[in-house]
This record gives sequence, C-alpha cells and structure tokens, in this order.
Amino acid sequence: MRNYDLEFLKKFSMVIGFLMLVTLGLMIAAYFVHKQLPQEIDPRAAARTENRIAPTGAVYAGATGAAAQQAAVAAAAAKAASQVAYGGTKDGKVIFDSLCAGCHKSGAGGAPTLDASHWSARIPKGKDTLHKHAIEGFTGTSGIMPPKGGNPALTNEQVAATVDWMLSNIK
Repeated sequence: MRNYDLEFLKKFSMVIGFLMLVTLGLMIAAYFVHKQLPQEIDPRAAARTENRIAPTGAVYAGATGAAAQQAAVAAAAAKAASQVAYGGTKDGKVIFDSLCAGCHKSGAGGAPTLDASHWSARIPKGKDTLHKHAIEGFTGTSGIMPPKGGNPALTNEQVAATVDWMLSNIK
C-alpha cells in the first residue's frame, strides 16, 4: 500500500472511532434521561387499582357524621331521581305527550289512538292486563307495544299512571 492510502485509513479509522464514541455517549445519556422520566400509567390499570382499593363503606360518628350521612343519602336520592325518566313525574299527560304520542296519536305500528273504537276490545281485559302489557311489552294481532313504550328509564308506576291517563281520555 502506498503511504497516502495508509494515511487515509488511519484518519478514516479515527473518524469512525470518534463517531462510535459519540454514539455510545448518546446511548448512555438517553438511558439516564429515560430513567429520570416518570413511567406512564395505563388508565385502565389505574382504574382497576382504584376499584380494588376503594373503600366499601364509611363510618359516620357524632353530629358531623350524621350530617355527612344525611348529605350522602340526599345525594343518592337525587342521583336515583335523575336516572328516572321525566324527573320521576307520574303525570300521565306529560309522559304521553313526551313519549307515547308519537305512536298513539297517529296509530303507527298498530298502536290504538285515543278513540273508543280502538279500545273496545282492550278495555274488557282490565287495567291490570293493560298495565302489564305496557310495562312488559306486548305483541298483538294488530301491532306491537314495546316494553315501557321503548323507554326503560320509566318506572312501573309511571307507565301505569300513563295508561290510566290514556284510559280516562278515550273519546
């Protein structure tokens, strides 16, 4: 080999060696920086942990505890009331106008309108049967009544009140 080839190989080897040292230094620096960052937590794992360690009850002591207990009962009642359709109203007209009118005013799906002719075969079955069909749903020869009019958030009392309102307003 010639002298200038050896000189090139010597300098090229030094450049490659320098680049390897820089690469190794960057890898070590990245390792230490990575160790200093907090680990990411999967939200599903955090939720499972919270569910496992959540308290199963509470202790109320003294007057302060009684007030906290009453507040908790009131909050639970408010939450339960908000889960009931139409604010828990048992006004049949409100529920009819909001939910039932779509089918029972137009007769859609074979629903009986508030005409006496449509109810003449149904009324003799009795209110209990009509309440049951409205609550549980019913498939008849002329149409289909979905359970609770298609709104499962209605209570049985609300459905019964609406059926009673409908029966009292048949023309």
